[in-house]
Amino acid sequence: MSMNVVILLYLIASVCFIQALKGLSHPTTSRLGNTFGMVGMAIAVATTVALIIKLAGETVGNGLLYVVVGIAVGGTIGTILAKRVQMTKMPELVAFMHSMIGLAAVFIAVAAVAEPTALGIQLIDRQIPFGNRLELFIGTFVGAITFSGSVIAFGKLSGRYKFRLFQGAPVVFRGQQLFNLIMAIAMIGCGLWFVATQAWLPFILMAAIAFVMGVLIIIPIGGADMPVVVSMLNSYSGWAAAGIGFSLNNSMLIISGSLVGSSGAILSYIMCKAMNRSFFSVILGGFGAEEGTTVDGGEQRPVKSGSADDAAFLLSNSDSVIIVPGYGLAVARAQHAVKEMADKLIASGIEVRYAVHPVAGRMPGHMNVLLAEAEVPYEQVFEMDGINSEFGQTDVVFVLGANDVVNPAARTPGSPIHGMPILEAFKARNVIVNKRSMATGYAGLDNELFYMDKTMMVFGDAKKVVENIVKAID
Repeated sequence: MSMNVVILLYLIASVCFIQALKGLSHPTTSRLGNTFGMVGMAIAVATTVALIIKLAGETVGNGLLYVVVGIAVGGTIGTILAKRVQMTKMPELVAFMHSMIGLAAVFIAVAAVAEPTALGIQLIDRQIPFGNRLELFIGTFVGAITFSGSVIAFGKLSGRYKFRLFQGAPVVFRGQQLFNLIMAIAMIGCGLWFVATQAWLPFILMAAIAFVMGVLIIIPIGGADMPVVVSMLNSYSGWAAAGIGFSLNNSMLIISGSLVGSSGAILSYIMCKAMNRSFFSVILGGFGAEEGTTVDGGEQRPVKSGSADDAAFLLSNSDSVIIVPGYGLAVARAQHAVKEMADKLIASGIEVRYAVHPVAGRMPGHMNVLLAEAEVPYEQVFEMDGINSEFGQTDVVFVLGANDVVNPAARTPGSPIHGMPILEAFKARNVIVNKRSMATGYAGLDNELFYMDKTMMVFGDAKKVVENIVKAID
């Protein structure tokens, strides 16, 4: 295979990646976008393997065997994980994949420093060129930060581990910002030392500090900001790949890494805007309360509660219903039951729509994925800006496990979430809220929506509650 053919195939794969991003911009074209992405990756992997064979020639030996075994093992693990993962666990899978990309970037950099000629780096006076050393430095520390930061994000998203760093509440300590600054300066210093000398000691020190930095960057971020963290780490993984691509003079890595890095950065900006948060304020620390805690100093306030039968009566006697899905729906895996309930309401002549907040759940698009899995028609699903004006004319809003994204406290000056765009459920004629308890969300704030006269609380597991509603509608 000639280099011209390799470049052409890489170009085709890059076009597929661009089309994949374009397709993923809307639910109706997302399947086509995924197809483009898979085709592009298949072309890129096959071309890279062919290029390895060409460069190795007759001396390939066990090297090619290692490559084939690595692809087979990685592909098998990826396939098994993809088939077994539940839609509610997609945020954790995404964080895990980000960590693997970061670690791969570090390993490639280590290999490039150890055997530069084997990876096509042309030496000058037996030294890696200055530009390549700088690129290896950047790719290594970004990859290391991405790996360890994604591991912490995985733990926070999972919520299954008792280890303190894996819990949703921010982890802060006195002098944390100063310590982070000192570590960052030390990391950059070691990196520049490596760039100047190509010595192993500063490279190892720089990588080790970067691994620690990844942990330090993520632990002070609270659960409410995890959607931003996921998109931010997505961006980091792309830039790490692009940096290594420059070092290896691999156009495919450069293009795909730049696409992932830039799209992740744009998504982070969109998420911050949706939360009325500064990107830097997210990096410097989260809201600060763990889900399931109560507001400090708060008093028990009376709420109007009802049963699934009461909720079914309200829903059945309405003309329009808006369903607001949240993380509680994801945890209970209630999306299919909700779809069944919606179908019965629609069959009775009731207009049913879904309102999705940009940061609902644990990652961008979390609710959209769950609704798509339940085969909810795309035309019934609306983003915040497209449906907020409709709440005032809606008979019933059914909030399922959402909290901060419907909290009217966002309209109150001085509130920690003041200015955060919310779904304006409080404007509806009637509101039904399903939660397990009156515990606060990740923002740690009481929700005034729950105490309004128009609101009826239905406590319990979302799936069981909705299934009971479906039976009552019958």
